[in-house]
Amino acid sequence: MSTDPRVALQSLVSALEEHLAALSNRRSDQDPAVDAAYVAIADAFDSYEEALYDNFDEVTPLTVFADDDEDDDDEFDDLEEGDDDSSPLDEDDYDDLDEDSSEDR
Repeated sequence: MSTDPRVALQSLVSALEEHLAALSNRRSDQDPAVDAAYVAIADAFDSYEEALYDNFDEVTPLTVFADDDEDDDDEFDDLEEGDDDSSPLDEDDYDDLDEDSSEDR
């Protein structure tokens, strides 16, 4: 039996509200309540997405990313360390963009 999408949506909204409350009452950077609320959002979203698909053959344009790959965090570590270049593009990327736009004309 499939879940009613409205029930799943309400669960997602509740999970988002709990996450906000956990963030507002955070006691440390590693607060387990925030982590639990984060996981609850992902779980509620998955349930909502499944309910949409089961009932309407549709999905949302959103994706929940797994948080188990610490290599992804390395990309942002440089920015936290005071790196002035906050752009993910380097000079070669800009050159490629210039070439692409001139070819389109």
